Amino acid sequence: DRPRAEAAAALDRLRALGLRCSLLSGDRPEAALAVAQPLGFRDEDDVHGGLLPQDKLGAIHAWRARGEQVAMVGDGLNDAPALAAADVGIAIGAGGRGTDVAAQASTLTLLHDDLRRIPEGLVLARRTLRVIRQNLFWAFGFNALMLPLAMAGQLHPMGASAAMAASSLLVLGNALRLRRA
Repeated sequence: DRPRAEAAAALDRLRALGLRCSLLSGDRPEAALAVAQPLGFRDEDDVHGGLLPQDKLGAIHAWRARGEQVAMVGDGLNDAPALAAADVGIAIGAGGRGTDVAAQASTLTLLHDDLRRIPEGLVLARRTLRVIRQNLFWAFGFNALMLPLAMAGQLHPMGASAAMAASSLLVLGNALRLRRA
């Protein structure tokens, strides 16, 4: 197979995000290496060719056994077991029989075949997690500060309710920043 036109850009972006990328292919090892070089794979240890579905599954299990978090991207029937075993399975494409099986086995399914959506989704997920942590900090921080003051009678009930509303608005405003992502 030839690599998708956007595959090199997607892999470069994933590597820039700090991820290690590997190629698991059912094609002959020589063909897998030939496809891997234009995609920026420099280490032959990251290119595995001639794999059967159980071999791909074994690679996923080996990485997970070493404590690595594994995302698997696949588009066919042969990828389904590995997609199901990965921490995050990402199926690409829709409509074919093999892609339907891959979509059912995966955690996520890209409705478009554009691989650049994967790093975009990862960036959005990381931003979302950061916002969730910030919102939890502000909500718990507010309660840790304001509740003792209210219980001690040092905070007027109207002031406490205004502070609670301000805290809720802060959390909501912080979450709405994700719309710009």
